Amino acid sequence: MKYGNVRNIRKELLSDNWYTLNKVTFEYQREDGSWETQIREAYDRGNGAAILLYNVQKGTVVLTRQFRMPTYLNGNEDGMMVEACAGLLEKGNAEQTIKMEVEEETGYKIDHVKKVFEAYMSPGSVTEILYFFIGQYTDAMKVGEGGGAEDETENIEVLELPFRKALQMMETGEIRDAKTIMLLQYAQLHNLFGQ
Repeated sequence: MKYGNVRNIRKELLSDNWYTLNKVTFEYQREDGSWETQIREAYDRGNGAAILLYNVQKGTVVLTRQFRMPTYLNGNEDGMMVEACAGLLEKGNAEQTIKMEVEEETGYKIDHVKKVFEAYMSPGSVTEILYFFIGQYTDAMKVGEGGGAEDETENIEVLELPFRKALQMMETGEIRDAKTIMLLQYAQLHNLFGQ
């Protein structure tokens, strides 16, 4: 028997202060064919893109460090997170957005990126799909200081790290951001550095 159908979806807006939080009431068809009413909350902050910038010749990656209040509220002592460059999709598509974010956050102007996968990052409560990219950089591509957009109150520190050091930071817990871990593991699995 087919199950998993959804019907009678009703949404109630709980908050649209920053992004939107909806209470969703719906009927879900169980495996035995019966229907049950379920209630969930779904936070819609749009979709995003993330990228691992890497330099094969130098054996390095470019990451960022910035303060993240939600992590501070949940046990991250200083609130600082080491992350891959990322941002919410704006007017353009994911590829255009990530190229813009790279320049804004890191100061590198890159021409070529490769989409490697996409994922729902917290499917139980957040609607976001994140598009994952990799892109090679060179010192010659550095056109600015980076640090984030002035109007977005981003205070981003740009880090250029040996790839092996980034992997160690993942193991020691210095890197605890899921998108960054996924991209570093992708680089390792696909032998981007030829090691």
